Amino acid sequence: MKRLMYSGTGLLLLLLAFIAFNITSNTLLPGARLDLTEQKLYTISDGTRKILRDLEEPVTLYFFFSERASKDLVMVRNYARRVEEMLKEYERVADGKLRLHIIDPQPFSEAEDRAAEFGLQAVPLTQTGEQLYFGLAGTNELAQREIIPFFALDQEGLLEYELSRLVNSLARPEKPRIGLISALPLGGGMNPFSGQATAPWVAYEQLQQVFGVEELEADIDAVPEDIDVLLLVHPKTLSEAALFAIDQFVLRGGKLMAFIDPVAESDQSMEAMMDGMADGRASDLAPLLAAWGVSYDPERVVLDSRLGMSVGRGQGQLPARHIGWLEVEKQFMSQDDTVTAPLQLLTLASAGSLVPMEEASTRFEPLLSSSRHSALTPSSRFTRLEDPETLLQGFRADEQIHHFAARLQGPASTAFPEGLEGREPELTEAANINVVLVADTDLLTDRMWVQVQDFFGQRIPQPWADNGGFLINALDNLSGSEALISVRSRGNFSRPFTVVEDLQRQAESRFRESEMRLQQQLEQTEQRLIELQQNQDPTQLIELSAEQEQEIQRFLDQKLEIRKQLRDVRYQLNADIERLGTWLKVINIALVPALLTLAVLLWWLLGRMRRRTV
Repeated sequence: MKRLMYSGTGLLLLLLAFIAFNITSNTLLPGARLDLTEQKLYTISDGTRKILRDLEEPVTLYFFFSERASKDLVMVRNYARRVEEMLKEYERVADGKLRLHIIDPQPFSEAEDRAAEFGLQAVPLTQTGEQLYFGLAGTNELAQREIIPFFALDQEGLLEYELSRLVNSLARPEKPRIGLISALPLGGGMNPFSGQATAPWVAYEQLQQVFGVEELEADIDAVPEDIDVLLLVHPKTLSEAALFAIDQFVLRGGKLMAFIDPVAESDQSMEAMMDGMADGRASDLAPLLAAWGVSYDPERVVLDSRLGMSVGRGQGQLPARHIGWLEVEKQFMSQDDTVTAPLQLLTLASAGSLVPMEEASTRFEPLLSSSRHSALTPSSRFTRLEDPETLLQGFRADEQIHHFAARLQGPASTAFPEGLEGREPELTEAANINVVLVADTDLLTDRMWVQVQDFFGQRIPQPWADNGGFLINALDNLSGSEALISVRSRGNFSRPFTVVEDLQRQAESRFRESEMRLQQQLEQTEQRLIELQQNQDPTQLIELSAEQEQEIQRFLDQKLEIRKQLRDVRYQLNADIERLGTWLKVINIALVPALLTLAVLLWWLLGRMRRRTV
């Protein structure tokens, strides 16, 4: 065996065995993948696999990326390579039901015209004057189209979800049906104070653009079968029959999004105005929430001194701090859920708190939360609130995190085990429900997130917060299949070289120390020169004494020595990084093939030993 390994023939046989191993594995195991990234960036989720394998009609994808225009954009090219690799994995898993075309739209070409025809966005590059295309278009057998206009680098964590959503939309060409029950005038109405008609809320207009909306009565006794998602906004007038219908709808697999509120400041109904109390503007789903394992107090509002908004108090007065109107920043949103991961800012007004019960069978996944500088206060404090700074009086944070919105999933039981009079429940439990709860309705009002301008009779919304995006994202997610809902936000492909960064920080620390030492020595030398000059005859200031010349020479020698030390620090930094790079090359080029070769040898030896024993 030793003579075989050390002979030229033996080495040749080992090389041939290694090549044969690669050819055989590629032939016999074409779909085998080994994803060693920490967050499994190249492994598509089970939800995506189900979407792709359940495709009934072919879907065609066109991936447009400007190769030549992006030659100097390393980060963009790396991300484009990841998009392309994931699309190829989609094509492989779909097993012929998905066709992928990769197109480089050269300037003034038919490919560029086609990208523009699809509606993809071209980004002008100031360096070269060229345009960069980096988007995706998809079509189905009915010639319907879906696009991702441009793959934004900061949305990399949502890549799989966006690709799966596009494919799922093409596989289900009908507009999802949203059933709406609302006690607020989302579609416009009459202002009770001015007597003038009011325009539809921008959130409602956006809703109608994306979904088919069917408005339902508050006393329904059954949710229509064609409703994909039921949307409740301020459901304070629901009958018991309607609550029972919602209960059964959720248990049979229907998706629900509900906006409840301890103080709906936009509620201008006669009931709210005649009541004159905060509870006249409160809404709840008490029996359903208890069955789903959620506690919610409709008489308590969350105050937060960290997230409080600055609001105007009129001309000539300084703005006030309103700790009941909150700006929820990205760090207080879930980055693991595709509903909130792409959002930057949400604004809430007099929102409530959702609390998971300890004995709940459902999973409570927070979407929007407060800071620890928060506390609960009675909703009655918001009755005819004139100066928001009065909320600061006696405020003391309870150091708790309060949740404004959450997703509920998992097994649940009916809230009506005995049914209603004359009606037995068809379902008493479900293996998995999917509900999104939000303890605020005011976030949907225009004043909390968007400014509307009139442009020659056309309403132009200019959003300054992501409230509308939150609503659309949630309904888009819920109206998809269970497979799409299960696709979560993923990690980023671009990962920093932490070891290299540590080396750089250490070297820079040494560099700064040397700089400080040089500066101190410079100051000491200058001080010494001043002292020497003070003892010298003023008429001979131009001439340097021997002692001054020695001092200056000593300073110059020290300066040169420290410069050399600085160069050594930089050289050592580069040497450490190059040494690390060398080791990485050795591991990739030599160690991995060596391990594979060793595995082949062990397999051969084990086979030989078995043959001898036989």
